[in-house]
Amino acid sequence: QVQLVESGGGLVQAGGSLRLSCAASGRTLSTYVMGWFRQAPGKEREFVAGVRRSDGRTGYADSVKGRFTISRDNAKNAVYVQMNSLKPEDTAVYYCATSRGEGIPTMTWEYDNWGQGTQVTVSS
Repeated sequence: QVQLVESGGGLVQAGGSLRLSCAASGRTLSTYVMGWFRQAPGKEREFVAGVRRSDGRTGYADSVKGRFTISRDNAKNAVYVQMNSLKPEDTAVYYCATSRGEGIPTMTWEYDNWGQGTQVTVSS
């Protein structure tokens, strides 16, 4: 079992940046696909970004492409997402999660370990 803890959320003005971190314990993250999801009030949890375990290739939701960058540091057993040019519609609780799937899964049911989430609020 993997325990995931997100950090780095907060309040930022539109156009600003945040870097979220996800630290893992219990097992090494190098064996998993890692994903970031978000959930805004009243909405379903949605895929934001993912990074493959085999070659580090990344994938993004269209809504964040060009603004967010996911990365992983297997030595630190952590994964990050750099979020630039933030918009009010990026406001949500952000979660990291692990998957044993192939490629970069984008559905929540394809991920089996989740953190507790970190709140990101972008003011206009």
